[in-house]
Amino acid sequence: MHTQTHDETLNERSQQLLRLLVEHYIRDGQPVGSRTLSRDMGLNLSAATIRNVMADLEELGFVTSPHTSAGRVPTDKGYRFFVDTLLKYEPLDDEKIAAIQSRFGEHGADHKALVAAASQMLSSVTRLAGVVTLPRQSHSSLSQIEFVPLSDNRVLAVMVVNGREVQNRIVQLDRHYSGEELRRASNYLNQEFGGKELSAVREHLLSRMKETRESLNQVMLDAIHLAQHVVMPQSSGGSRMEYVIAGETNLMNFAELSNVEKLRRLFEAFTQQRDILHLLDQSLKAEGVQIFIGQESGYTILDDCSVVTAPYTLDQEVVGVLGVIGPTRMAYERIIPIVDITAKLLGSALNSRS
Repeated sequence: MHTQTHDETLNERSQQLLRLLVEHYIRDGQPVGSRTLSRDMGLNLSAATIRNVMADLEELGFVTSPHTSAGRVPTDKGYRFFVDTLLKYEPLDDEKIAAIQSRFGEHGADHKALVAAASQMLSSVTRLAGVVTLPRQSHSSLSQIEFVPLSDNRVLAVMVVNGREVQNRIVQLDRHYSGEELRRASNYLNQEFGGKELSAVREHLLSRMKETRESLNQVMLDAIHLAQHVVMPQSSGGSRMEYVIAGETNLMNFAELSNVEKLRRLFEAFTQQRDILHLLDQSLKAEGVQIFIGQESGYTILDDCSVVTAPYTLDQEVVGVLGVIGPTRMAYERIIPIVDITAKLLGSALNSRS
């Protein structure tokens, strides 16, 4: 879990008051005054004592007083201490887990459909924005490649990756290739590269393309020319969708995010994907649930948001990340277990269909 060291140790009374204040603020969204706390504490603490503790917490940067209000609200640092030290999680009961599991059961072997279902479900269960990256193949090895001639100098390339994933691509070539030339080219490529990682195949092709034409015979030249169209990453302008997001409009229900300009910038970031992907990428390497509170994400656009993520696995390897994006004032005790269990269930749904 993403944690931060705390220079100050808070005594038990300060911790208890901070916990109550954060819980109140998460629930009601209103600055919390000492009178509210003294009413809820059930302790024999005078309002003056509570005010003194609040003043100390403010001085240490755990709470702050917004404008003229007599009450206080948690800072990012206050939330962080709450999440790391004071939080009591609400574990999901078997019924809720079964309900999440059944949502995955509605989809076949289509990984994209499972990812979309996970994103949709996270947003509907948490009432926040749900985000799930598409599973990435950490190991993509070339099993086989075949070429089928089509009309007008076009060729259908059929590539089998990792022994089971079939990728088809129609390639436009600058001349006609006969069936025999295509067969020789695919034989050469399968012999030379079968079973090798695609990244290694790409490197090998790039170095071969730089060699002088004299050192390669015609079959090799044809094979390399064909393979570069299929194996090299496509540099087309169309950006591949990297994650699926659902429920962005849920964020409009929170007063602290409902400023039109703020929402517009946030939705733009969701559309451009780059910053959010970078943040999710950090979670790929993490163990278990990660929590980025406010400015901890490093992206100004997310200063008023918290992002809770967890990696999911396929064949015991981490291939993606899912999570929720919401205001810093989110119900962490409920959200964290939902994200955690959804990541595990998405992983097992993908594994059972691979």
